[in-house]
Amino acid sequence: MSSSLTNLLYHIVFSTKGREPLISMELAGDLYPYIGGIVQNKGGILLAIGGMPCHLHLLVKIKPVDAVADFVRVVKSNSSKWINDNRRTDGLFAWQTGYGAFSVSESQVFTVREYIGKQPEHHRFKLYQEEYVEFLKKNGVEYNERYVWG
Repeated sequence: MSSSLTNLLYHIVFSTKGREPLISMELAGDLYPYIGGIVQNKGGILLAIGGMPCHLHLLVKIKPVDAVADFVRVVKSNSSKWINDNRRTDGLFAWQTGYGAFSVSESQVFTVREYIGKQPEHHRFKLYQEEYVEFLKKNGVEYNERYVWG
């Protein structure tokens, strides 16, 4: 084969430090496009973004030269810097250490987009912590509860 062809899709989830409800609807309205710009600058494509005041979900397509950990680090560090530089929250804003990243097949993109788009509806019935643990179990990720919440 003369070229490398990929379709690397990830559902990425991360929360605010301490899962504090810091992402207001107003902030989300500016933050989501800003994160889209970060993703684009990394050569990726933001397919969906959504969340709640305490956490975000991203569906992204990334380049094969980017490790997921490096990609998420750039998104989180650049977005928290932007929030703090523009004083978009009271006090210092920070993301929780860590994240969840789950591979997504092309056949599941629509389903994941729908899921991300319906976060407020979904969270009427389920806490973020419950949702996150379900993702870990569903994706066969071994974890120690002691270290999941920092």
